[in-house]
Amino acid sequence: MGNIILLFACLAIGMALRKYGRVPENAHTTLNAFIIHVSLPALTLLQIHKIVLQPALLYSVTMPWMLFAIGVAFFWVASKAMRLSPTTTGALMLSGGLANTSFVGLPMIETFYGRSGIAIGILIDQLGTYLVLSTLGIVIASAYSAGTNSAGDILKRVFTFPPLLALLLALALLHVEYPQWFDELLRRLGDTLSPLALVSVGLQLRLDQLQGNRSPLMLGLSFKLLLAPLLLAILYIGVMRASGEVMRITLFEAAMGPQIGGAIVAIQHGLNPPLITLMVGIGIILSFVTLPAWWYALQTL
Repeated sequence: MGNIILLFACLAIGMALRKYGRVPENAHTTLNAFIIHVSLPALTLLQIHKIVLQPALLYSVTMPWMLFAIGVAFFWVASKAMRLSPTTTGALMLSGGLANTSFVGLPMIETFYGRSGIAIGILIDQLGTYLVLSTLGIVIASAYSAGTNSAGDILKRVFTFPPLLALLLALALLHVEYPQWFDELLRRLGDTLSPLALVSVGLQLRLDQLQGNRSPLMLGLSFKLLLAPLLLAILYIGVMRASGEVMRITLFEAAMGPQIGGAIVAIQHGLNPPLITLMVGIGIILSFVTLPAWWYALQTL
């Protein structure tokens, strides 16, 4: 419950700081740079080090990859039909194709499935969502950002993306025990991710920017909160014949609102920031209505 309160508090703080002129107009760029270069790498180094890999969890780890692939395909087709700009298309792919499997996902798993389900959520988040963001997410962000991006430029952005470098380092150190002081340092730095990211979103969230973004916003939220989890449920249950608590938690994670990390990357690449902030701000709030409905539906399977 504390994380949920913090979520709304940080969004409100960001909006209040902007409204009353307490921070510069571009304050969010500094916060975003800290998140990408410090908070995300620290969280990755900490969480990956604690992961215990199990073959039975393969479905869970691959879910974010399938979610992102479906999202990219869906929004590519939709953008052609609706004649959306490249930056809007890229914004929808990153915000609609990545779920908030950590800050919102983990406390919601604990609420609906108990603490025993949190380990599955961490696996989905670290080996799924953040790894997708660090690789395919950067490719999409670079390809759809304004300006010309050669294949070499895109590859350079991928392999110099700080969270990806942290992931590779964490995997290399998987069997090395961290000193207690280093573990505590990573934890404290990683804890800054969600508050700073949500304040950053709040600084940029302007409901008056709904005009001109209504159609892509409705498209993005309908896909992320309803269509994408439904398609994955059909794939997992109808095609793969998956069942049990792990499957339910995996699909429950797929139904989360847009991921904050993906939003920050999209904004850094200039992918329609007003739409991105609306997707995250409104999407997370709406997910508190749609998630209980998904939990109830999954309990019957």
